[in-house]
Amino acid sequence: MSRVSVKGVELLSRWLLVLLVLHAPRHGNTHPQCLDYKPPFQPREPLVFCKEYAKFGCCDLEKDDKISQNFYRIMDYFDYSGYMTCAKYIRTILCQECSPYSAHLYDAEDANTPMRELPGLCGDYCSEFWHQCRYTISLLTDNNATVGIEEDRNTFCNFLELKDREYCYPNVLADDKLNANLGDVRADPEGCLQLCLQEVANGLRNPVAMVYADDGTHRFFVAEQLGYVWTYLPNGSRIDRPFLNLTKAVLTSPWAGDERGFLCMALHPRFTLVQKAYVYYSVSVKKEERIRISEFTLSADDMNQLDHSSERTILEVVEPASNHNGGQLLFGHDGYLYIFIGDGGRAGDPFGKFGNSQNKSTLLGKVLRLDVDNNDDVEPYSIPSDNPFLGEKSSLPEIYAYGVRNMWRCSIDRGDLITGQGRGRLFCGDVGQNKFEEVDLIVKGGNYGWRAKEGFSCYDNRLCHNSSLDDILPIFAYPHKLGKSVTGGYIYRGCQMPNLNGLYIFGDFMSGRLMSLKENQSTGKWEYKEICMGKDQTCRFPKLINSYYKYIISFAEDEAGELYFLATGAPSASARAGVIYKIVDPSRRAPPGKCSFKPTLVKIKGKLIHFHPKEEFVIDKKPTTTAAPTITARTTATTTLRTPPTTLRSMMTRPTYTPPTATLKATAKPATIRATVEPLTTQATVKPVTTPSNPTSMQQRITGTATPALTISWRQVMTARPGHATTPSRQRPSLSYTRPTVTPKPRPLLTTGARRPSPPTVRPLTRPQPHATVRPFPLGVTTNRPQTTPRPTYWTAATKHTTQRPNFTLSKAQDKFLKGQSDKTEHSTGNRVNKKNRGSKPGKQRRRKHRAGSVRLISAEQLSDRGRVEIYIRGEWGTVCDDLFNSKAATVVCQQLGFPVALRVAKRAELGGGSGSILLDDVECEGTERTLLDCKRAKLGKHNCAHDEDVGVVCGYHHDEDK
Repeated sequence: MSRVSVKGVELLSRWLLVLLVLHAPRHGNTHPQCLDYKPPFQPREPLVFCKEYAKFGCCDLEKDDKISQNFYRIMDYFDYSGYMTCAKYIRTILCQECSPYSAHLYDAEDANTPMRELPGLCGDYCSEFWHQCRYTISLLTDNNATVGIEEDRNTFCNFLELKDREYCYPNVLADDKLNANLGDVRADPEGCLQLCLQEVANGLRNPVAMVYADDGTHRFFVAEQLGYVWTYLPNGSRIDRPFLNLTKAVLTSPWAGDERGFLCMALHPRFTLVQKAYVYYSVSVKKEERIRISEFTLSADDMNQLDHSSERTILEVVEPASNHNGGQLLFGHDGYLYIFIGDGGRAGDPFGKFGNSQNKSTLLGKVLRLDVDNNDDVEPYSIPSDNPFLGEKSSLPEIYAYGVRNMWRCSIDRGDLITGQGRGRLFCGDVGQNKFEEVDLIVKGGNYGWRAKEGFSCYDNRLCHNSSLDDILPIFAYPHKLGKSVTGGYIYRGCQMPNLNGLYIFGDFMSGRLMSLKENQSTGKWEYKEICMGKDQTCRFPKLINSYYKYIISFAEDEAGELYFLATGAPSASARAGVIYKIVDPSRRAPPGKCSFKPTLVKIKGKLIHFHPKEEFVIDKKPTTTAAPTITARTTATTTLRTPPTTLRSMMTRPTYTPPTATLKATAKPATIRATVEPLTTQATVKPVTTPSNPTSMQQRITGTATPALTISWRQVMTARPGHATTPSRQRPSLSYTRPTVTPKPRPLLTTGARRPSPPTVRPLTRPQPHATVRPFPLGVTTNRPQTTPRPTYWTAATKHTTQRPNFTLSKAQDKFLKGQSDKTEHSTGNRVNKKNRGSKPGKQRRRKHRAGSVRLISAEQLSDRGRVEIYIRGEWGTVCDDLFNSKAATVVCQQLGFPVALRVAKRAELGGGSGSILLDDVECEGTERTLLDCKRAKLGKHNCAHDEDVGVVCGYHHDEDK
């Protein structure tokens, strides 16, 4: 074979390989997602119109009703024969907005690209639609690009077809592999549950605890190992004054892995009335290391600060070594304070004949229970009357359970939200010695085996085989190949993620592994599943990330029961590498509105520090061709961890001291060392030629899905439908219908096994253009399909008119803006005009003066009522970022320009991105401000966004103008 032919064969092979990659099956390349960029849900009430999505989808009953009304408005243009032929197609397309894959069908998974007006259809289904009802497309969209495409099937289907054969309608819901566990937590091939995260706070120095006040404010308090406690509001803002500052008293160091310091805080369960907080920290008294549990009272002047002069020591315990300090405080449902203290340190609990943990005459290695109520004028605490060892000789009465080594992070189960099952159970993670880590359920009087046992195995053989041991075995233990330092977690009992209810989520400090346990109700055993970060598009939702820092310090829950964990990239009390992550299930959410709450007012003294996430959201990640190295806790692609640039020593040995300045420098901006690789896509989408004038109405008409067969009684032909408006909300393209001389007789109605719709109520109909006879809802009724493709006789489409705006009288502000636009146009085309009596000089352009806070809308089509928002500050025009920008802020913009209402906020640079500075970010308005500068906002020029997030606004004169 010649050298040329060999080269040709090689080129051909490469092209074939590329084609195979492009057209290979791509299971998992999409995921359930709604048009609001959120996961689907199960509606709180059954849907009436789009019934096929009643169990799982993207519509609630209100949205379902809007789609139904839209359907009936469209079908008023049809006679009965047209109903018989096209109703099922129209309904299917409209209902696709309720599909759990609606975001993919509408190309809405990428918020930075335009969304389709109609759902993407499969080729064969599109051909069928074209043969039967191709002239209905003008009723489904306001896009002028549809004019004239009805006659050519290829052009028609190029507009409607989604080239991805696996994810177009109806194939997307017919794929068994894709829909086998639709709505359940997704698991990778190894069974690892794929969850996502949301960054809540950052820049913390070893965040060791997060607690909430349970007073309706939904604020939470975050403790740092140094001794600071900070107040965070529900919107993520932090008050600049600390809730508590014990840095002068706390004993700790900048050593990586130092176990001493401020370790925990618990608020009284009746905090609104009692207003007391309890803290657990290390202290040095006359060169002797101790554990101190203290009580503080809330300041009388500031609800976000404790009275530092009110400290009262509840208990002090001498620590024989600097490790194994325990460090958990919590209140049980019985109202008592539980304290978890380590065994005293060193290795193997070497103190005394049997160790501290088995010695009930010492508080080390114990769970204590104290009554701290009504203690103002007496001793700081009393002993609950039912403590198990009260009155037992040589046993301390404070002990509730014993035989623990170093319990790190415990929690109380809130119980199932409906049944209350599990309420009050006490879970703890107990750090092991050199082989096993364990999770325990703490019960009154229980002996948890240390130092006789470590996990399920013997540690001290002599003690282990003692028949009087009678120890309680853990509910789960794992070897050190999975992790070397357990961090106890919580049972999820929140509202937002119904899939996670009853799941105990915990982690490991050393390996960075996230894990879960679920109780088998029939056997009582706890089943283990690992948790990993969602791969591919699983976490492609707004504000979600799929990586985290390795060292998992603690877990927490907020007032609503949602779950968090606190981690750091550098386990040093001086390194600002700590982050708080919220755990998110991307496969299912609660129905809209179910989990909403209104926090009570928080009176703030001081300043608010606004939160700015530092992680790159998955939805914003750009695809790469080469994958960066990935640090994983087990095999490849399980849990994605983030580590700072510096390499840390193992936490198993005392690390070398590192100066704080060097540590801070190395960890101030930890680098992400993982890149997401996304496969190439062959999807082709026809983009609209013109900007739609009524975006909201078009979005309401977006839809599609499998149509169940319905039947109809002929009596309904003469009956009006319920809730149908007597006049159209806006003018539609007029269609005139000519009845044929001979009407083809439809097939007999298919009534077997189908339900008859209930007869609607009668109401008048005054629409002039469509047929006067009100037609039924004949879904599932079939007629003889034509064998050729001529235009059916039951319609004749009139010329499609471009929607024109009414001739309103413009305000002065708008008139000035339009004049400014025309001046720019004249200048750009070379038509410079010097107007008389305006003081214009030859060769000079007159500059307009703008006030700080003035806004303008920049539109590619030079429209005055829509465009990218630009604001004039410090002598320059700049753009506004869309992080928090909402309809109230848009109203402020539109009212400045002379428009009474804002019709829509177009985010993610939908109406164009700027090229200058980004001057405003995090804008939050009440809607009554005169300028955006009067709204809550970040500092001028301070932002964490790019121009692909520039905000746009569509203004108008009436709220229903876009319907």
